[in-house]
Amino acid sequence: MINLTNVTFKWHKNDKAPTLSISELIIKKGQHVFLHGPSGSGKSTLLALLGGINTATSGDVVILSQNLNTQSNTKRDAFRADHIGTIFQNFNLLPYLTPLENVVLGCQFSKIRQRQALKHSTTLTKEAKRLLNALGLSEQQYNKNVAELSTGQQQRVAAARAFIGSPELIIADEPTSALDTQNRESFIKLLFEQAKYSNSTLMFVSHDESLKPLFDRSVDLISLQEQL
Repeated sequence: MINLTNVTFKWHKNDKAPTLSISELIIKKGQHVFLHGPSGSGKSTLLALLGGINTATSGDVVILSQNLNTQSNTKRDAFRADHIGTIFQNFNLLPYLTPLENVVLGCQFSKIRQRQALKHSTTLTKEAKRLLNALGLSEQQYNKNVAELSTGQQQRVAAARAFIGSPELIIADEPTSALDTQNRESFIKLLFEQAKYSNSTLMFVSHDESLKPLFDRSVDLISLQEQL
């Protein structure tokens, strides 16, 4: 699924030391990976490379056999839309849309994900409802203004939007930071269930190491870079 080789990233060419430096990172298809490290360790930088938002200064960032570091901005954007679902820390929901509309938006820019969604349901709206239900949002909330929802409810909408169309890779960036411990674990278990249903690889990023035992693999970003 993911293969990083001799990857470095500098914000500016003249920087003496790279912000991120990874000799090798391999993530297999279907794994649920907990990526952790303190603030400033490069978590956000790594996510930007995996999502094709930034390109590495050197090395290869290969996802699904595609080297993102050799692709144009347009091709990386298309690849991200087709194959990667992201749950942002601040959710990034559109406040003037309903939960259903926000979820459907997750595959509006990808014909591949639209086709995948329609394998599970007869319409995109029905698939959005299925996902919202599976992730614990009540039917009464589906057509509300998303800004009226609680933090936990918005979190579920953001997760459903990421999963619609069954993208091969789900990146979750500190999505539980605003929840208490019990609700964090409950939400992560829902993510696991949906990842298994969609056959998606899950890359979950957090600084909260108490969540580590829930995952079948953990990656310490500091230790990973110290292996150089």
